[in-house]
Order: sequence, then C-alpha cells, then structure tokens
Amino acid sequence: MSLKDRIDKVVEERLDIYKYIALKIHEKPEVSNHEYFACNILSDQLKKEGFEVRVDVAGHPTGFDARYKSSKPGPVVVFFAEYDALEGIGHACGHNLFGATSSLAAVGLKAVIDEVGGEVRVYGTPGEEGGENGSAKASFVREGFFDDVDLALGVHPSYEHGLTTPTLANDPVDVEFFGRSSHAAGAPEKGINALDAVIQVYNGVNALRQHLTDDVRIHGIITNGGKAPNVVPDYASARFYLRAKSRPILDDLYRKFENIVKGAALQTGADYKFGLFQNRVDNVVPTPLFDQVYEENLNRYGEFIPKDASRAGSGSTDVGNVSQVVPTIHPYIKISEGYIAGHSLEFREASRSEIGLNSIGLGAKVLANTALDLILNPDLLAKIKKQHRENVENQSK
Repeated sequence: MSLKDRIDKVVEERLDIYKYIALKIHEKPEVSNHEYFACNILSDQLKKEGFEVRVDVAGHPTGFDARYKSSKPGPVVVFFAEYDALEGIGHACGHNLFGATSSLAAVGLKAVIDEVGGEVRVYGTPGEEGGENGSAKASFVREGFFDDVDLALGVHPSYEHGLTTPTLANDPVDVEFFGRSSHAAGAPEKGINALDAVIQVYNGVNALRQHLTDDVRIHGIITNGGKAPNVVPDYASARFYLRAKSRPILDDLYRKFENIVKGAALQTGADYKFGLFQNRVDNVVPTPLFDQVYEENLNRYGEFIPKDASRAGSGSTDVGNVSQVVPTIHPYIKISEGYIAGHSLEFREASRSEIGLNSIGLGAKVLANTALDLILNPDLLAKIKKQHRENVENQSK
C-alpha cells in the first residue's frame, strides 16, 4: 500500500469521529477566546491520537498546540485549525468543519511521518472572525510558534473549490474622545462635545477617501454617541476597520487616520485615545507553486476547481499573518451544490449538511497528501520557499 493510500485509509477510518466533532461544535457556537468546548473536544481527540497537546497558548486560553515528532529529521508541517463562530448567527463561516478537517489531516499525515521523517503540528487558533483578543494567528506568529515551521496548511469551507487568494490587511481600531458635559441649552459654552469630535473623524475620513488607492477600505460605526440630547456628550467612541492590500500601504493609512483623530481632538478641545482593539491582520501572500500541489491532490479524488472560479481579495483573515513568515495555503473546499453567501443562514445550514460533513474527509486527505508530497520532494519544497520569500519581498509598497 502506498503512503498516500495509507493516509487515505486512516482518514476514512477516523472520519465519523471528526464528523461527530464538527456537528457538536456546530451545536455549541462560541466566539473569540470563549471557544472552550471546541478547543477541548479537538485537543482531547488529538491527545487520543497520540499528539502531545498544550492548551492555553500564545496568550489565548482557548488556543492549543498539538505535536507529533518523528525520530527521523524532516520538515515541520502545521495544520491550523479554526473553530470560532460568528456573534449572533453561529457557524455561518464553517469553522466547525475547518477545525475538524485540519485535525484529521494531521492524524492522516501522522500515520506515515515516522517513515518519512519530520513533525506534524496542529495549532488551534481562536477568533479568526475577530472579537475579544481576536485573530490569534497573529499571536502565534508574534510568540514564535512559526519560527521553526516549514509550511502551513488549512482549507476553508466555501460554495465551490478554489485556491488561495490575496486578502486585505486589516487594522481594527477604536477611537475614543473625552470632553466635558454641560447643559446643551443653558450653558453650551461650558461643554466640550466628544460626539462632535467623532463626527469630525467621519468627515475627515470621507475627505481622505478622495486620495486613496482603490484597494483601501475604511468602514466604521459609532459605538457611543452620548446619553441625552440636552447634555453635551463628555464621552463618545467609534470603531473602524482600516484595510489595504498590503501591510506597507496599511501602515501609511494608519498614520493618516491617526492624524485625522488628532485633528478632531484639536478642533473640539477633547482628549482622545486611539489604537488597536485586537491583533493586526496582515494580507495573505499566496505561493502559487504550493497551491499547485494542493490542486493536483484535489484532482486525484475527481474534484476540480472551476475554470471560472474567481475571488476578489476584499476580506481579511489572520492566515495572512502566517503567510508573511512561512509558505502557506488557504484554499477553499465545496460544501454546497450552489452559491451561498458567507456569514449567512444558508451557509450555517450547509456547515452541518451531508456535503459539508463529507468535505472533512476530502479536505483532510488533500491537505495531508499535499504535505506528504513536499516532505518527499525537498527540491520542490525549496522552490516553494524561494517563491514565498520573493512574493513577500515584492509586496506592494
């Protein structure tokens, strides 16, 4: 039996376990840094599979690090697992499937790693959707979890198969202004209106948009606009996402946005606080040679990427932070028979459907065998690393 057939056999033998796990996670949706059930059910299963597991890592109580190391030297492979839900709607992005697929892929590769050499890891990364201490992959990168890693893989549920695409870098920021309350009619001259400062920020952003490239997105909400119309608001706040196609462009945008905040404070006399409310998210840097290996393995199972498949890189994901430091793929796997929008009720239902659950087995096989190909072909892995370095260096300035 070939190594790939052995991987497939193990995946098939374990598939029902991971389908069950995916359904249980779907039934109990949890948001960023509160995914205790999902973290425990996945990490406990990986312990049973023979992995050494640590929970509460990289500053995230619901993050985990599962490892199995061969006695033979070889590449370090990471499968990143997502398992957070969306606030209010549950698993409408399919992360219940994502975490199960990555974990099963690691189990499949572990079945042959002692023979081929190397190390298999699963990083359980909370809060991909953002939220409390969100975008945990940035923490894993910052805390050195990828320093000795050779390649990273994960596959995301979608309405169709697809390859890794560029995404936008994202800085999620909070803006707060502190003024002075007063009677809005009786003594308005005694007040300092914090809400006026927030509105000035909105006006400044609208003016700035005339002088930005098409890839830049700025969108936000007022999170506090005062308590009563007859009281000058002494506190007001807003939350914005600042996005751009690359980190250098976004860093420049961040400085411009902060200058708008400073200007609003000067105009109104209010004091201000400004900064990130969760991790920075970097743009995804694709490595096409890596995706090519994934596609070849997908085709092995009679599954193909539509010729007209296209995805604009309009969203953001913390997979980007990983892709900045190691070759990374983040392709898409089909979980429905037709188009469904992400973050919708239809997507939530597809995430527990028969085709959705079956995607766990397909995804695990394709990911594990993609990693195996690179372990067995050091020259190809070296070419992928070279292409990755060049693509990171050549990002838009």
